[in-house]
Amino acid sequence: MPTLLRVDSSPLYGVSVTRQLTETFESTWKAAHPDGQVVVRDLTATVLWPITAEWIGAAFTPEDQRTGQQAELLKLSDTLIAELENADEYVFGVPMHNFSVPSSLKLWIDQIARVGKTFSYGENGPKGLITGKKATFLLATGGVYGPGSAMESLNFVEPYLRSAFGFLGVTDTTFLTAGGTAALRYGQDRDAFLQPHLEAVQLHAQSA
Repeated sequence: MPTLLRVDSSPLYGVSVTRQLTETFESTWKAAHPDGQVVVRDLTATVLWPITAEWIGAAFTPEDQRTGQQAELLKLSDTLIAELENADEYVFGVPMHNFSVPSSLKLWIDQIARVGKTFSYGENGPKGLITGKKATFLLATGGVYGPGSAMESLNFVEPYLRSAFGFLGVTDTTFLTAGGTAALRYGQDRDAFLQPHLEAVQLHAQSA
């Protein structure tokens, strides 16, 4: 049974562009995989704490030597990593916040990037351990930051996500961006604006 992990990071809910995109991806994917399972991880509704010295100490302590307190510190991380391991593919809704990813998504990445669990170091350097997965990133940016645009150099979302997930072994990635969403605040018709982006998401999800 194929499993899709859907991760949302927008705090806007009903007016969120990325949540509408991930919802469309999910419904299209489910239609193409009637026997499939979808796991939804809403990062806005998940309590994610910044990494602490105690957390780091627990992560670098061999599992059979951890105290109960250390195991508790890593409980959420273990759950989030299990969601990644058990899914066949991922879809992420990622609005641009201050030229990068939302803080909730960065905290999530800090929780799942763990040596010995999602990556390792050997004689040949780092090796990603989350392999054989596909990831689709559905982005929304208020301005236009695409290739050739005046603000292209300020877009740190796609380079960061491509690098972070590539480091963990997820190299089969697709990025679809709805750029210029600020126009929706100034009278742009939402349905007309989103139509080409939703169609692109549907087309990709059908073949995912």
